[in-house]
Order: sequence, then structure tokens, then C-alpha cells
Amino acid sequence: MAQDKEKVCCGREAGPQSKLITKCCAKRLHYVEGFLQTTQKEIPQIRTQWSWQDWLGTFAVRLGIKRYSYMVSPGLYAAGTPTPESPVLVTGNYKLSFDHLRKHLAGIDAWILVVDTRGINVWCAGGKGTFSAEEVNRLIELTSLSDYVSHRKIILPQLAANGVCSREISKKTKFKVLWGPVLAKDIPYYLSHDHVLTEAMRTVTFTLWERLVLIPVELSFIFRLSTLFIILALFILSSICSQGICLSYGWQRIWYLLLFSVMGIFSGAVVTPLLLPWVPGNMFAVKGGFVGTFLGIGMLHIVYGSDERGMLQLALLLITVALSSYTAMNFTGSTSFTSPSGVEKEMRKAMPMQILVTLVALVIWVYVGVAPQ
Repeated sequence: MAQDKEKVCCGREAGPQSKLITKCCAKRLHYVEGFLQTTQKEIPQIRTQWSWQDWLGTFAVRLGIKRYSYMVSPGLYAAGTPTPESPVLVTGNYKLSFDHLRKHLAGIDAWILVVDTRGINVWCAGGKGTFSAEEVNRLIELTSLSDYVSHRKIILPQLAANGVCSREISKKTKFKVLWGPVLAKDIPYYLSHDHVLTEAMRTVTFTLWERLVLIPVELSFIFRLSTLFIILALFILSSICSQGICLSYGWQRIWYLLLFSVMGIFSGAVVTPLLLPWVPGNMFAVKGGFVGTFLGIGMLHIVYGSDERGMLQLALLLITVALSSYTAMNFTGSTSFTSPSGVEKEMRKAMPMQILVTLVALVIWVYVGVAPQ
């Protein structure tokens, strides 16, 4: 019961009516260094320098560990010692978004308004509708923001523009929306140059490093507990022989199927994103299928040599291509190449084909197992 009360106190159960940050909770947070005394209430002052807990948390979520519970409580925070004239920066309550913002506010006095995006980063939250004008308006009213600032301006992350109608905010709260840079590291320049954005600050990139850091997260979505049940099903399919179920026979065959399945995942989740600009095709599913075909043929050559080609090899190649196409398609939601509607469109086109190719591969795999040798 005590733990339940603490969750409510700290507002960790994010949702449409999640509670704001409270002093009792803020005192226990490692990124809160004190409280700013105002005429209304005490506002948590955050540290701009990351601690080991922040680095450890970042490392964990990059691996997909507790990704959907890594959040901070919505509410009003202070960086430095803001005054009524200080800028108001708005962000989501995904802690990694919050951390990247505060890390670049060293020496800057600013208010930080954290809206409840259900622990989703600002870009995805904008697309999903959790970072919205309605939610921003709700936090402005709940925190009584107008009591702390003398101006009527708030700075929103540019990556949330796909989900926020600035006119709705201005109409209801009278706060004017200013769109900040794409990256938090450009906030100091933006604030010191009278809210001027350079072309580079408006541009979303997807560099080699930016693609590389996404790979562990994508792999974590694949290798889960459900993967064990899939492997068990594949083992049973591999054990089907002309006499029925032959477990020893399945044990021999499953390793080839797993080898080429891993190759397909590696092709789609690692090789395709790393070589993304140079792989033919517009859709990620097509790019993944192309790379999967190339690597699958190479793996067949290594395992079976250049002379042996047959139904078994065809099944393994199809498995590699299908998995490579599917895992590469997961990156559509992590780039600026496609919109939310574009992601849905690609999935509607690609997934039926991926499923069909997988089913054909498994049918051939079972047929080879029961066919006379």
C-alpha cells in the first residue's frame, strides 16, 4: 500500500490525469538539486550535469531495458535560477528527452514545462497524439504557469510540431508558441540569438551514428521471451519427418534454420541501417529484402558451397529475406524519411508479402523434411 501511495505521489503512473511533480517526490530524485522559492510555491531545481544514474539509465534504455517506464513526473521545473522574464522550454516526460534538454542548459536560467507524453519521446509523441495542444494547455493551467512568468511565450521542440496546433494554445492560454531547434544542443545558441534558427537547426538528420545507436533498441524488440516460443515452434516443424515427429532429426535441422534466421535479423537490423543511403529502394522493407537476399546467398555459399542448390536452400534464403525485410521496416518510425501515414502505408504493403514469403519458406522446409531422401 505504501508503494502505491509513493507512485501516486511521484506521478509515475503516467496518463491523461497523471499527477504533477510534488516536493515529497522531488526530494528523492537524484537530478533535483534543490528548490526555487517563489511567491506561489517551491519549484524543483534540476541539475544540468548528468550523474552516474543518468548514464546508466541511458545505457539501459538504449538496450530496450525498461524503455516504457523511463519517465519523469509532469510539471514545472527550474534550471538555474529563472526569473519571470526567463524563457519557458516545453518537453515530454520521457526521461531521455528531459535529460538531453537539461544537459544543455548549464549556465542558463530557464523554466522547463514537462508535459505528460506517456513516457514517449517528443517526436513519436507528436505522431501518436500524446504531445498535443490539449496536453500543453492542460499543463499550463495545472502549473499556473502565468503566475511565474511575465511574458506569454513558450518554446516547443520542433520535432513535436506534427502533433501540436500552436493556434489552439494561443487561443486558449494566450501563450505564443515559438518553435525551437531540432536538437537540444542548439538551445543555448537559439536563446542567446533572440530565437533565431539556422537552416541546420531546422534540419532532421539520420547520420551513421544516429542509425547506429538505434540498433540495440531494435534488436531488443526481437529477442524477447516470445522468441523462445518461436524457436520451439520451429523445432517442432524441423522435427516432422516421414515417420512422424523425429526429435533427433529436428535437432540436426533446427541449427540451419536458426543460423539463417539470425542472418536475416542481422541483415535487417544492423547491415541495412548502416548502409541505408547506398541500398537500392525507397521503402525500408525493400531495402531490407535486397540486403537479405545478398547476404543470404553469401551464407548459402559458405555453408553449402557453390554446387548444392535445392528446395532446402531456397527455404533458408526466403527466411533470411523475409526477416531482413521485416526488421529493416522497423526503422521507418525512427527516421525523417517517412511520416506516420507513410509508415502505415509501407506496413500495409510489405507485411502481407513478408508473411507470405515466410509461410512459403516454412512449407518448403517441412516438405524437405518429409520428402524421401
